[in-house]
Amino acid sequence: MADEQGSINIFGDLHPYNKLFDVITKLPEKGMAEEEVLREITYMSQEENKKWQGGQCSGTMYHGGMEHYAFLNKVFSLYSFVNLLQRDLCPSGTKFESEVLAMVGKMLHGEEVGKVNPADQEAGAITSGGSESIYNAMFVYREWGRAVKGIEAPEVVAPMTIHPAHVKAAHYLGMKVVRVPVNSDFEADVEAMRARITPNTVALLSSAGTYPHGVVDPVSKLSDLALEYKLGLHVDGCLGGFVLPWIEKLGYPVPVFDFRLPGVTSISCDTHKYGYSLKGTSTINFRSKDLRRYMFFAQEDWPGGLYTAPTVQGSRSAGLSAAMWAAMVTMGEAGYLQAARAIMETSEKIRAGIAGIPELRIMGKSTFLVSITSDVVNPYFVNDYIYSKGWRMNGCQDPLGFHFCITLPQTMPGIAESFVRDLADGVTFAKDPPYDTPKTGYLYGFGGSTEGREMLRQGMKGYVEAWYEYE
Repeated sequence: MADEQGSINIFGDLHPYNKLFDVITKLPEKGMAEEEVLREITYMSQEENKKWQGGQCSGTMYHGGMEHYAFLNKVFSLYSFVNLLQRDLCPSGTKFESEVLAMVGKMLHGEEVGKVNPADQEAGAITSGGSESIYNAMFVYREWGRAVKGIEAPEVVAPMTIHPAHVKAAHYLGMKVVRVPVNSDFEADVEAMRARITPNTVALLSSAGTYPHGVVDPVSKLSDLALEYKLGLHVDGCLGGFVLPWIEKLGYPVPVFDFRLPGVTSISCDTHKYGYSLKGTSTINFRSKDLRRYMFFAQEDWPGGLYTAPTVQGSRSAGLSAAMWAAMVTMGEAGYLQAARAIMETSEKIRAGIAGIPELRIMGKSTFLVSITSDVVNPYFVNDYIYSKGWRMNGCQDPLGFHFCITLPQTMPGIAESFVRDLADGVTFAKDPPYDTPKTGYLYGFGGSTEGREMLRQGMKGYVEAWYEYE
């Protein structure tokens, strides 16, 4: 969004409705009429849907079909008020979640684990999203490291491209993340990671679909490394885990990243991305029930009775799990294959178009995500231009660039061709920009020094603080 001077505020305007509706800072003496509440909410929803329904928004909205969402919302409404923690009242929650985990487990070739060790059985849990799935995996490796290896200062070794949720989880859990530079293809450097393993290492981390570049790390080699050192190996499939299997089934080259590899001990996979469910669900799957059990919490001596929970969350709405199950069983394999085919056809059109723009190049060997940089012009100026044309990309750094995560809204006719045309015009713009500093990337310039990074951290925390302010 542009501010009054015409520059771009990358965080956007958090209070666009203050001039349209009353700002409510205390409970109304008399409750608002339901019709008035629905009028305000409908207006805001429709205004915000306009930002992505044209197919110009990278990622974010993975299905985009309003009829699909209406169906899932109908399912959600039947269980929205039900607490999944109380399974005696909600045994249907067990049906929804166990069947989802079975379907995801088969998609990730969980049946292969028993061929390596007959005592192992792939097992998982439902979480609120990728960050919680990753948190639970990190927690399991901390607890396993303490119980099995006696490690009191646990470390994990990860490529620099690993999602920040791993670093956040380590921050909460008192763990250390040793981040290692990636290779020229933006994939994990296996030998560099080997060199950083210490007696305190409990696990290696990898991605199947890195967020910056969409590449799959060399998980097969990391599997061998994990087995050699008797370490855990987590694969973050939050972004790609629910689309890469179908891309592979269509015949596209996809490196093996799942439980077919004997060293892979956990995989996070977001059902609310390419699984096309409602926001707020993900899965974390483990190689064995023994490993999963480290995640569970139980307290038997509480005056309130017995308490147990499988993940970080306590009370959870059964509506989300019901909608997740409904999304998967109505999509079916045919639906997921059809979606993956449309996404890859769009991706290929965009890649072919970029090949005709010599100033731009694609970073890494990706599939459903196209990450763009340039050695000729500043790619942030290119992004400035396409931003002015309505495109909303995700900025990358080291090297500078931006990525387009292809989802179903981009598969509409003409979207790929329009994007390529605007990219080409953006390169022309970037060769002679009318201002000195790119508007969509100015913050990244602060990242080159310790002082600048601290300023960025504090600025980002200030932005989060603003989420909870009403003006």
